Amino acid sequence: MNDRIPPWQTCLDFDRQDAEHYNDNVLTPLFEVMDGTPTRVLELGCAGGGFGAALMERFPGATVVGIEAGRAAAQRAAARLDRVIRARIEDVDFAAEGFRPGEFDMVIAADILEHLVDPWKLLVRLKPWLAPRAQVVASLPNVRNITVVSDLLLGGRFEYAERGLLDITHLRFFTLAEIRRLFEETGYVFEERRAMLLPSLEEVYRAYQGRGPAMLKLGRLTLSDVTQDELTELCAAQFLVRCRPA
Repeated sequence: MNDRIPPWQTCLDFDRQDAEHYNDNVLTPLFEVMDGTPTRVLELGCAGGGFGAALMERFPGATVVGIEAGRAAAQRAAARLDRVIRARIEDVDFAAEGFRPGEFDMVIAADILEHLVDPWKLLVRLKPWLAPRAQVVASLPNVRNITVVSDLLLGGRFEYAERGLLDITHLRFFTLAEIRRLFEETGYVFEERRAMLLPSLEEVYRAYQGRGPAMLKLGRLTLSDVTQDELTELCAAQFLVRCRPA
C-alpha cells in the first residue's frame, strides 16, 4: 500500500504553508543570464528571499522588492530583502504600492510564471514600471522534457508532485518555443536563453551530444533524426531566459 500523502493535500494552501516548504536554494546560473549591474530589482515570487539576498550580496548597490503569497515565506523574506509585499502577484496594484513608472531596471521571475493563471497579462501590466532598457530574467520548466513525454505516451501518466516539472501548483506548461511566444507576444525582445539539464538525463545528453541527427532511445521510447537543439530541449528541465521591453 502506498502511504505517500498526495501533494494536493499538502501543497495548495499558501497561507498555511510553512517556510521550510519553499526551496531556499539559490539558482546561481540565473546570474549568468543577467546583463550588467542591476540597481532596482523586483522579484516575483521571492519565496524566503534566498535569491534576492544572494543578488544583493553580489551587487551591493542593488535594492530588491519581493512579492510573495505565502505567509511564512514572506515573513522570512522580509528579514532579508529591502521590502516584501505579501500578496498573490496577479492581485498586486503596482501604483497603489507606490511604484513609480520606469522604476525597475530588472525583474526576476524565477520559477513563478508557470504558477500564474494569466502570466501574459502580468507581463503586459509590468511594462509601465520598467526602465527602457530593463531586463526580465526568468526561469521556466520545460514540459517537452523526454521523461514527461515518455511517462505520458507509454505509461499514461501525468503525475503531479510536490516539486519538479509537474509541481502540483503549476497552472501553465511551456516548451522553449512557447516561452519565446510568452514574451514576444506581450511586448518583449527575447535576448538570451540557457538550458538547465535534468540531472537524471545528463548521461543521456552526453552520450548523444555532438552526434548530429541521431536515433535517441530511452527505455521503450525511440526517436529518430534528433537534432542537437532537439536533444537539448528533450533533456532540459528548465530554461533560463533574458528579455527586454520591445
